[in-house]
Amino acid sequence: MENELVSLQIENKIIVIRGVQVMIDRDLAELYGVETKVLNQAVKRNIERFPEHFMFQLHEEEFLILRSQTVTSKPENRGGRQYLPYVFTEQGCAMLSAVLRSDTAVQVSIKIMDAFVSMRHFLQSNTEIFAELKSLQHYQMQLAIHQKEADKRIDQLFTLMDKYNVKDEQGIFFQGQIFDAYAKFESFIAQATKEIILIDGYVDLSILQRLAKKNQGVNITIYTNPKTKLTIQDVQHFNAQYPTLTLKYTTKIHDRFMIIDNTILYHIGASLKDLGKKCFAFQILDSSIIPAILQNI
Repeated sequence: MENELVSLQIENKIIVIRGVQVMIDRDLAELYGVETKVLNQAVKRNIERFPEHFMFQLHEEEFLILRSQTVTSKPENRGGRQYLPYVFTEQGCAMLSAVLRSDTAVQVSIKIMDAFVSMRHFLQSNTEIFAELKSLQHYQMQLAIHQKEADKRIDQLFTLMDKYNVKDEQGIFFQGQIFDAYAKFESFIAQATKEIILIDGYVDLSILQRLAKKNQGVNITIYTNPKTKLTIQDVQHFNAQYPTLTLKYTTKIHDRFMIIDNTILYHIGASLKDLGKKCFAFQILDSSIIPAILQNI
């Protein structure tokens, strides 16, 4: 049990720098029972035994990143040493036992070699998991950047909404009035307290960005053409943050309609993804025809 604990402690001190597994000089000195200064002096006296693929010194940026990471290997603050740390690869750690020349060094070196082998086997056996984690981190980063830009544009639209009368029953927007058109569309969404039904044959991610501004608890149903650019994954990602969106398909409707809480019916002359690109109009229709529209989708 004691040997297993020692091996685990050593494995926790193995880190990856420049794509290779290494151990920092301070941690090695602690394991070998000597001061960091003594370890590095022994190395310098035998520098010909430590080529760059055995040992190298960290750059300032690498040292700062290492300090910021919450790993079990804890490098000293720069203020406590006069130089940047050295790190040793598996071969360099093995060579240390030769230059330190003690029974303790030999025994510790064996445990360190075992730890490197164990870590290498662990990484090899979990290659797919690490690849998936890296892909997920990249996706989350891109999604965060995309969401930040989308929120910025939408917030700009909301600052203009006080210029428009939400009670207008009809209106027309000319080519180039993109902000005006989207501000009006946002005002439609803001009215919903229970449900939004959108009928639009050409729905894409830009429309989901607008619908994300709905009130909390409002369900969305979209009827669109089966050839839509939206995917099941798009819907799943939307629902993970703004539930609940249901995507349905139809080829029976040409015009665009939006139904708010089953009481307000908007007829919109352009696909919502193209608002403001060309002249279009909207109007509020008699809500009594909502059941007929839904029955004929």
